[in-house]
Amino acid sequence: MKKTFAALSKNIIAVSIAALIPISASHAAEQLKISVLIPGKHNDNGFMEAAYRGYEKIKNELPIEASYVSDISATSDPVLLTEAMRKLAAEGPDMIIAHGGQCNGPAETVSKEFPNIKFVVIQGHVQGPNLSSYVVKQEESAWLAGALAGLSTKSNVVGHISGAWPKPGLMGRAAFYDGLMYVNPEAKFVSWFTGDLDNTAINGDAAKGEINYGADVIYTMLNAGRQGVIDEIKSHKGKVRHIGNVSDWTTVDDTFIGSAVADASVAILNAARDLSDGSWKPNRVEEIGLSQSDVVTLAYSKDVSPDVQEKITTLKDKILSGDIKIKTQYDGQEFNPATGEFVSQAFKENK
Repeated sequence: MKKTFAALSKNIIAVSIAALIPISASHAAEQLKISVLIPGKHNDNGFMEAAYRGYEKIKNELPIEASYVSDISATSDPVLLTEAMRKLAAEGPDMIIAHGGQCNGPAETVSKEFPNIKFVVIQGHVQGPNLSSYVVKQEESAWLAGALAGLSTKSNVVGHISGAWPKPGLMGRAAFYDGLMYVNPEAKFVSWFTGDLDNTAINGDAAKGEINYGADVIYTMLNAGRQGVIDEIKSHKGKVRHIGNVSDWTTVDDTFIGSAVADASVAILNAARDLSDGSWKPNRVEEIGLSQSDVVTLAYSKDVSPDVQEKITTLKDKILSGDIKIKTQYDGQEFNPATGEFVSQAFKENK
């Protein structure tokens, strides 16, 4: 009887001690699963690749099981994106991170169908009981890119080419135009959305049409389709310059006079880290802007003069101080490079 009681007491003490040992953070976090939805090609050297870099950062820096899907729709078809998101949700991850404002509508729909999963849209503006958005304010670096274009153009015609038109893309175009007009109100602006972020042929044709109209600086907000613009600009032997976005394109090709850097991979990592440490909250929009210069900034090529760089630094300080308010709506006409005519932009849907 005494031996039995002693053995029982020993077991109780062992269980009690085990209960006092905390489960390690890494062990707990191993159970967390994140799925990253990338609408376009994950290796497009553009915005979609930033999502893949974010996925890699999660894998390398956090104790989270992460996976991704990509190349769903170059045209940002909301039906295809919704179906892909719904398929990911059925697999039961703790969080789905959807990359790009084109995922706003799909995330609103699917998050309601799966209330136990946390949803995040990168560069989105949607919120809900289990839904938040994480935003890198590309409109701030886009505004500075517009100022660079306005200070650099010799023909006084400046172009813009993008593929899809979710809200962040429209805001970026508007901010670029606002920066252009701030420093050079006499400049002519030619802007076009081709409908496909990855197609090199149609984006190259758009660049050709804008250059034929007189554009000597073109700002592109594209993914794989940017290569078509690069090739067209190269054919003009230095007479046309390029401004990129998302990453620093001045280190890639010497046709780039600058690049509106907005590293969305950081937003993806931030969302995952918030999940990992338990600080993630629904119903909010997290923003990163020019004040975090390693994420949002304007990169220059080596041949941008110190005078121009100094002017843009002054403009950046005015944005940060609030003296300059960035306009994020463009109400002007668009330039159809196929016809050479200016047309209403009413055909676009603000998603």
